[in-house]
This record gives sequence, structure tokens and C-alpha cells, in this order.
Amino acid sequence: MQQPAGFWVRLGASILDSLIIGIILALLAFLVYGDITRAGEGSALDALSFLYSLLLPVFWRGYVIGKKLMGIRIVKVSGEDVTIGNMLLRLVVAGIVYVLTIGIGVIVSAFMVGLREDKRAIHDLIAGTQVIHDGEG
Repeated sequence: MQQPAGFWVRLGASILDSLIIGIILALLAFLVYGDITRAGEGSALDALSFLYSLLLPVFWRGYVIGKKLMGIRIVKVSGEDVTIGNMLLRLVVAGIVYVLTIGIGVIVSAFMVGLREDKRAIHDLIAGTQVIHDGEG
């Protein structure tokens, strides 16, 4: 059985990913706009960030940079690699749920990852995914 990844390792992966991608987007903003402060504005950089989160796990067997560094990855509940459909559900549909619940869904998800035996959050349940230790270490 694949070992589910818990709250702290998932949080660490998210923080690492945010820092790394934030630095890359800031550098791109500087190159494109000549101003690092424009990295946070709604722009093509937001689209790049979304595409990174959507496509990289599909093409890189469930990894984004932060997850790879932490030794965890996203898979279907069956253990198969995720598809674009899974990732769209995970990002878009779950994102809508989190917005509609004014962030309460995010808090509930954190407790779910911390307390559930399978460590699945709301977005995992919606998308039919789970985050597991990759077993490559």
C-alpha cells in the first residue's frame, strides 16, 4: 500500500513550491516589465503559474518542484498517474468550493489531511486523488 503524505510534509512542499515559483515569476516579471513588484499583478504570469500547477503533475508523474523535493507526489486513488481531468478538478472545482466557503473549506481540508487515515483533503476527494510518499528514497 502506498503511504499517504501527511499535513506537515504537504505544507512544507507547498511552501517550497511557492518560494521557488515565486522567485521564478519575480525574475520573469523583472525581465518582462522591468519591475519585480508587478509579479503579483493579474497577468500572463498568473496564467503561467496556473499552467505550472495544472500541467507539471500530468507530465512529471504527479510532481511539482516542491513535492519532488519533499519526496511526495499526487496520484489517482488507484495509484495511477494523474490526468489533466484530475488536475482540473483538483485546481478549478476545488478552488471554487474553497472560494464559495470563504476559506472554511481550506481549514476543513487541513484538518482532514491531519486527521483522516487516508490523509485526503476536499480537493483530493473531488478529484479522486491522493498525495503519497514516492517511495524513491
